[in-house]
Amino acid sequence: MTQDPLVEAADEESAASAVSPRSGADGGGPVHGLGPEWRRGEDGLLFREAARVILLDEDDRVLLIRGHDVDQPERSWWFTVGGGIDDGEDPAAAALREVREETGIVLGSEDLVGPVFTRSAIFDFYAEHCRQDEVLYLARVPASAFAADNRAGWTDLEHDVIDELRWWSLDDLERVAIEVFPDSLVSLVRGLLPAWDGVTVHLGLARE
Repeated sequence: MTQDPLVEAADEESAASAVSPRSGADGGGPVHGLGPEWRRGEDGLLFREAARVILLDEDDRVLLIRGHDVDQPERSWWFTVGGGIDDGEDPAAAALREVREETGIVLGSEDLVGPVFTRSAIFDFYAEHCRQDEVLYLARVPASAFAADNRAGWTDLEHDVIDELRWWSLDDLERVAIEVFPDSLVSLVRGLLPAWDGVTVHLGLARE
């Protein structure tokens, strides 16, 4: 019998809440090469909190990263700039650091808008089952702020799994054949134009 979608959604949210947050997970050092911000929860999932930034230029193009899993090199996907929140960091500080490390673009705290979205995702990566809770910000930069890959701030793992960074128009991104995360990113970005309405939207739990 097909489960009621509302019940199914509630079950997913319940499953998400069962994953231990950072403060409740054990461990502390690098886990399976993924980095020290990942902790293993009581349910066996690796967990981290992350901050991401939807970077838009003056033509409403979005700067995205294409990456792959070293254990599934045939699969790649586009995703927003950002990464894990380090111990002692708040999400905004992590977002600024990740943008600088991954793109070479230096933003100030006044450049961040939001958070505009929050979300959770459960996925397989690096031969591990992972959950990530994300805070997403918005920022405007001129296209000239990013001219080419600046890999000086990349981690060893990022060197292994990041393939390219590029600007995408929303119309072109809508036609991309490979996966784009978060899901429905084009619609989400269009909903932020011409300006954010000041409401942080929780996108729920995605299984990717």
